[in-house]
Amino acid sequence: MRFGKIDYLNLLPFEVFIHSYPAPSHFKLFYRKKKSYPSKLNQEFLFGRIDAGFVSSILASNPNQFYASKIGIVAKKEVISVICLPKKSGEDYQSNTSNALLKVLKIKGGVLIGDRALREVLKQKALGQKDYIDMAQLWVKKQKLPFVFGRLCIKKHRDFFEKLIAAFAKKPIKIPQYLLQDASKKSKIEAKEILKYLQVLSYKIDNKASLGVKRFYRELRLAGIKPPKRF
Repeated sequence: MRFGKIDYLNLLPFEVFIHSYPAPSHFKLFYRKKKSYPSKLNQEFLFGRIDAGFVSSILASNPNQFYASKIGIVAKKEVISVICLPKKSGEDYQSNTSNALLKVLKIKGGVLIGDRALREVLKQKALGQKDYIDMAQLWVKKQKLPFVFGRLCIKKHRDFFEKLIAAFAKKPIKIPQYLLQDASKKSKIEAKEILKYLQVLSYKIDNKASLGVKRFYRELRLAGIKPPKRF
């Protein structure tokens, strides 16, 4: 039961959930060790090195050999941690979905995701600037639908992971102060800013979010953008 986790603040509530979830010790041991950024986890998932994990939405656009759950990383308005910097150029090596979203939105600039993007946004706000485009915010403005950046997908041990998913979906997660402070120290982002950031995210892929996913996949097809492959 090998689970790969995205090592970003956006999954801090899931991290808190796993701390108290009654999973076998070997699952938790692997969980603590197998952490990376989205595009890396996509490859780990495709090559069967992990059985489940939060992978990029673009990977789930053609789930022939795995199950894409109704749990993911959902932005209903802004997202803050996925931005386009107009004065930069190039894709972010850590992301597949966000790089594709840049093309779907038909905007120019450099993609920046995750905690690095959040730090950049907070730095600009402190300086009274806004020289970035929040890509989820632009998507919602254009499509009137949420954007799903990642989905919890399962390749093996579906019964175990479906029980885990159901438990995670049941109740809101409160971040203990010690874990919040640990996350703040690691990310170099103030605890109060982490809490503000987490408030803009959702984790259940409801009907509107599901429509957003389908719309994104349609836009990918129209633009000729393919999901990541093993080779």
